[in-house]
Amino acid sequence: MSVETTATRLLEQARLIPDAPAYYTKQGGRWTPVGWRQYAAQARRVARALVALGLQPGQATGILGFNRPEWVLMEVGTALAAGVSVGIYTTNAPAEVRYIAHHCEARLLLVEDVDQWRKVDAVREALPHLDTVVLMAGTEAPSASGEPREGFVTLSWKAFLERAEAVPDSVVEERVAGSAEDDLATLIYTSGTTGPPKGVMLTHRNLAWTARHAVVDLLGIQRDDTLLSYLPLSHIAERMFTVHGSVAGGYAVYFAESGERVAENLREVQPTLVFGVPRVWEKMYRAVAPRLVGAGGLKGRIARWALEVGGRISAIRARGEVPGAFLEWQYKVADRLVYSKVKPLLGLGKARYCVSGAAPISLEILEFFAGLDLLIREVYGQSEDTGPTSFNQAGRTRLGTVGPAIPGVEVKIAEDGEVLVRGPNVFPGYYKDPEATAETLVDGWLHSGDLGSLDADGFLRITGRKKEILITSGGKNISPNNLEASLKDLEGVADAMVVGDGRRFLTALLTLTPEAASAWAAQYGVSEEALGQHPEVVERIRRGIEQANGQVARVQHIRDFRILPRPFSVEGGELTPTLKLKRRVVAERYGALIEAMYA
Repeated sequence: MSVETTATRLLEQARLIPDAPAYYTKQGGRWTPVGWRQYAAQARRVARALVALGLQPGQATGILGFNRPEWVLMEVGTALAAGVSVGIYTTNAPAEVRYIAHHCEARLLLVEDVDQWRKVDAVREALPHLDTVVLMAGTEAPSASGEPREGFVTLSWKAFLERAEAVPDSVVEERVAGSAEDDLATLIYTSGTTGPPKGVMLTHRNLAWTARHAVVDLLGIQRDDTLLSYLPLSHIAERMFTVHGSVAGGYAVYFAESGERVAENLREVQPTLVFGVPRVWEKMYRAVAPRLVGAGGLKGRIARWALEVGGRISAIRARGEVPGAFLEWQYKVADRLVYSKVKPLLGLGKARYCVSGAAPISLEILEFFAGLDLLIREVYGQSEDTGPTSFNQAGRTRLGTVGPAIPGVEVKIAEDGEVLVRGPNVFPGYYKDPEATAETLVDGWLHSGDLGSLDADGFLRITGRKKEILITSGGKNISPNNLEASLKDLEGVADAMVVGDGRRFLTALLTLTPEAASAWAAQYGVSEEALGQHPEVVERIRRGIEQANGQVARVQHIRDFRILPRPFSVEGGELTPTLKLKRRVVAERYGALIEAMYA
């Protein structure tokens, strides 16, 4: 094998550990494993079927569905066939599916079910390059609407795999041998908060280097580690853990049954590696923290003592030091009384490495989980550098930062505060967009668009987005991100958007958590939609904001706020598929409320 890629590593794992579990799916109420030899054979069969359908080296396949083996097999099979894989979010509307599939000139689309198939069917006449749609296992091909297009076919998963019989294994071997490290391997389409999404080009070298150095080696991953795959595979972070990191490290992946059953699956699997976006950790925090911190009597005192012990021991371990004998004894007692009982209920009973990424997370939440003997390590990065720029590492973790640069990667801060990155993980550019590439890559340095600072020990802090800076009418530059994170720490608050660009002062739009909305609606005898106008609810939130204001400079004080009738969501259009806030959409939708705060 002339080059090392995820595809070649899969074939190597099949040789070295053929019968070790590579992935699990739940069938008939039981988690059923598939070994590395079978995984590799399945991926090779997908590659042969793609070749039989006419996929040429460098051509694209698109994948539209929830995390399932077919998703990963299509990605790796595409790599074995020397193609380019492209993930599409299941929350994308038909027009967005059309844009991505047309932009990458996808020859084939793999879709999860009939609902996703209908999105493609609705726009297929606008996709001249697309000639095949394949449905994941368990769904038969429905009839297309309108007149059939010559050469266009919809196949079941079984019928798709049957196409492989016409192509020998030697063809796949030739495709693999002909691949180069700098060949395009995948396109990651950005969320497109300010326009159409851009296709981030990642090479085989980008993916293979990052999987080895920034996942397996940095985390000290072993073959007996396990992961539950549930976040969108169209996002580089989940794909790095589920696909490329797993193949590089030889650990097993469990595919969650659905988004609705993630919590249940976590409790069943008890994975050792847990990656979550802040919303995942926030949900766990809200489920557990009130019960532990607010418990009365002896149980409450024991819980609070255990959290204090956990916080102390986590702080010592974060520095790479060893706790003293007495603290170690306290830890063992606290583990027996609290940690060993609470962590399994969250699905974290065996968690060895907990990671948070993709957005800022509250320091309060990190400190709470540290008290539960769960040190959540923040990672920072973006699609343009294959996922990670910096990572809080074992023995080198500092809560409130996103860690030091990963080994082999350089990070520096530009004069205007922008975070710049250079290394083997940095992408070669945007697909079909040389102007955007030239703006983002300058002399080999990736201009992240994020603002940050490095402390004396090399730990990076992200302070905001360069393009999301609010400039008040008084000329003060304010980053809304940290203010929004503090607002989301308030009792009952789910989401927050700070407003104030060109204004005299700052205001905020807030939404309530489902738990708080339900409880307060029952308490005050009003509908959940009417809570934003209820004087006692408004006063509760106001008191919390006043306390938060006391922690920041006067220019950053939130002077007024409005509680919205429903949470922000992807379906509602306020969030991107990666759960980033679409500020322009929110500002336009609630323009009247915003103007009322400044009247």
